[in-house]
Amino acid sequence: MIAIDNTLVSEDLIRKKFVCDLNRCKGACCVAGDAGAPVAADEYKALERNYEGIKPYLTAKGIKSVEKYGLYVTDKDGDVVTPLVGGNKECAYTVFENGIAGCGIEKAFNDGKSDFRKPVSCHLYPVRITSYKDYDAVNYHDWEICSPACKLGKALQVPVFRFLKDALIRKYGSDWYLKLEVAATAISK
Repeated sequence: MIAIDNTLVSEDLIRKKFVCDLNRCKGACCVAGDAGAPVAADEYKALERNYEGIKPYLTAKGIKSVEKYGLYVTDKDGDVVTPLVGGNKECAYTVFENGIAGCGIEKAFNDGKSDFRKPVSCHLYPVRITSYKDYDAVNYHDWEICSPACKLGKALQVPVFRFLKDALIRKYGSDWYLKLEVAATAISK
């Protein structure tokens, strides 16, 4: 583990290679799993404020799920997450283009219809953060559905932390990321 400010970062972010390969995985992380994506407390209002701009990008099933369950829900573990279609399928914010799952929230953002990009937990995937009283644990989540991304990352020699540069800066800031780069250089020697 690497200590940076109030975080403990797994060395897997430096050692593992990763580049999303949507043509191979088809955006399975938006569809698979037994709960929606974690939504941080500071993101609740952003979802509420931007929903009318996001709604036109969603599928009819997604809209129905949001209307039934809410913009975010509490899962069986007590975590606040995005709702699922029908309560147990893909994320309600998932949209499909050419058979590939993507994010309706992000599409609205990219089109200037929302000032909220998407939950930072989605932006950071395959990194998962567990917050404790005094620090965040920043870990790589190894999931079989991402094996194409691992293969592509190895072929391109892109470590997880470099693939997620924008997301990590969004979460922790540029200074934090620079410290991670310094640590990565030291570990890679």
